[in-house]
Amino acid sequence: MPARLKTRYLEEIRPALVERFGYSTPMQAPRIEKITVNMGVGDAKQDSKVLESATEQLATITGQRPSVRRARKSIAQFKVREGMPVGVAVTLRNERSYEFLDRLMSVAIPRIRDFRGLSPRSFDGRGNYSLGVREQIIFPEVDYDEIDQVRGLDVTITTSAASDEEAFALLEALGMPFSKEGRPEAAATQN
Repeated sequence: MPARLKTRYLEEIRPALVERFGYSTPMQAPRIEKITVNMGVGDAKQDSKVLESATEQLATITGQRPSVRRARKSIAQFKVREGMPVGVAVTLRNERSYEFLDRLMSVAIPRIRDFRGLSPRSFDGRGNYSLGVREQIIFPEVDYDEIDQVRGLDVTITTSAASDEEAFALLEALGMPFSKEGRPEAAATQN
């Protein structure tokens, strides 16, 4: 069964983006290529159980087994040696990326305390969007009683959009709850 959000993208959002930006073919319309979810685990150098629990929690949140990220070089100030585990990451593509984005927007983000909208300034200039989540417990899959430590995670949404404005239009149409200040098209109309 296809993801609910992907079906909506193909039937409603993509034709609207083609019309808005004047693409000659629907294949030019921006789409989500992948979603990368990363959880830093700096405490894993002292305790290997921290790495195991972070791996288990990220697998529960995303539905896919994460890969362990290791330090590329030694840094003495941080007591990190080359090859030590420093985080876990998952790359979601196709159906899984749309499923995760749907759960993130409709279930997890509304559970953030004092939420006033996501910053529309977090685009990288190439049409990709990044956001940080301070607590993994906003996801309903994570059992609050079983967590050993509250950890944050980073979510990067990679789109095929050529500009931030196109990526913003895509994510807003998908239902991303952006705040009113700092929107890309607002900056373009002010100049």
